[in-house]
Amino acid sequence: MTATARSRRASASRKFAAGLCAVAALALLPALALAKKSDRQQPMAYQARHTDAYNAPNSVTTLTGGVKITQGTLLITGDEAKIHLDADQQISRVVVTGKPAHIQQLDEANNLMTGDAATLNYDNINGIAVLTGNAAVKQQNRGEFHGDKLTYNTDTSQITGDSAGDGLVHGVILPKAKPAAGGK
Repeated sequence: MTATARSRRASASRKFAAGLCAVAALALLPALALAKKSDRQQPMAYQARHTDAYNAPNSVTTLTGGVKITQGTLLITGDEAKIHLDADQQISRVVVTGKPAHIQQLDEANNLMTGDAATLNYDNINGIAVLTGNAAVKQQNRGEFHGDKLTYNTDTSQITGDSAGDGLVHGVILPKAKPAAGGK
């Protein structure tokens, strides 16, 4: 009976901590700036050691070895990438794997957002990055989040997180910097 009570308390503590992190993340949202809106209007360029490319409707281009993808201030790197084109031959999605796969982008205030994970699934149409496998997202001057799966919306700066097993989503929210005193 005592073991059951402790298990329930531990489970409740984990749920409370996860809920607290979620509330803290939501409290952070109004202070966040949005990703550079002009980035998705820029051409997407890539380089890799090997390319199996198609420029056809509903096709997938595969890049391997030292993958680097840029679009405006957006930079994605990894070991392998699959670039998905939709029926209109527009880049709809990029899936990158690596040790780690990496994404970075400036927001409208030129603050840097970086993300690392084993797999990065970036929805280029909606600006959603899903990072899975030891995921971390850091926002310059704002804070950072860690979990098994993090979803970052570059349009709203909303971050949602999940953890597998007994793991927890972890977050740190930095206080807003105060202006220097004296003004001289």
